[in-house]
Amino acid sequence: ALGRSYTEEEFDELCFEFGVELDDVVLEDAVTAGSSVGSRARSALDEPSGADAAGEQVTVYKIDVPANRYDLLCLEGIAQALRVFLRIDLRAPQYTIASCERSIEV
Repeated sequence: ALGRSYTEEEFDELCFEFGVELDDVVLEDAVTAGSSVGSRARSALDEPSGADAAGEQVTVYKIDVPANRYDLLCLEGIAQALRVFLRIDLRAPQYTIASCERSIEV
């Protein structure tokens, strides 16, 4: 998602420059981490997928997000914000509204 791989120290420095704190980098069981991280998160940070089977471990980056930055609460938001910060992609995201067959009246 960022166009290159980062060492732990490089990613820590990037987080610092961006204004968030990389709290910890830990290895977790693939099964445990899968519920909170999953393969999308690993690939988005350009990490090798490492493992998806029980007993294998994956690298998990724990980032402290400020309370006023709701856009950074998901992987996609962090990746988008870092791409803009690094001037990789300055385009605003394009969203579309999907039609819904059900309606709700209040």
